[in-house]
Amino acid sequence: MLSEIHIVGKRTAPNGIETGTNYTLSYCLLYIFALQYTYLLIMDGEKKARRYKRLYQQIEDLLHKSNNPLSAMATIVAVLHHKMEYYFWTGFYLLQKGKLQVGPYQGSLACIDLARDTGVCWAGIINKSTIIVPDVHQFPGHIACDSRSNSEVVIPLLDRDGEIIGVLDVDSELKNAFDKTDAEWLEKIVKLVYNHD
Repeated sequence: MLSEIHIVGKRTAPNGIETGTNYTLSYCLLYIFALQYTYLLIMDGEKKARRYKRLYQQIEDLLHKSNNPLSAMATIVAVLHHKMEYYFWTGFYLLQKGKLQVGPYQGSLACIDLARDTGVCWAGIINKSTIIVPDVHQFPGHIACDSRSNSEVVIPLLDRDGEIIGVLDVDSELKNAFDKTDAEWLEKIVKLVYNHD
């Protein structure tokens, strides 16, 4: 396939002499980069699980220094957002006096308040369960804080008493970005907010 991407053109140098320009290398490098990027985005279950295992261990080590749940959430979000290429928006939404409000996050500007009983995050709160949405545009009442988001996973956050106090919300620009492997490891990681001693 690389042999098909062979473009030779001419351009005029500053001295007025036409020079041959071979674009083959540029296109080959672009093609290789695209393949590598796609490979990273579409990790198989085993590769993804190994990545999450390393991140879990890294986060667990980092949180030994924290006695503050908010600091723990910020650390979790930072690590996940910068280590998982298909994450577009990563953050916590926390219950505050009956409202679901944004907590620590990374990504584009967030909605501060989420309309009650609407969208994926509230569904996670109400059902007290992890929710994977392959295509957010098909989810009834989806709240579009950023129109570039196409799929989403929401993980309940429980305090030390087992009460639900919020959710970890992760969005991707890709459809069908999240699966059972994401859900299982994110559930383990979220538990570190209050159980990392």
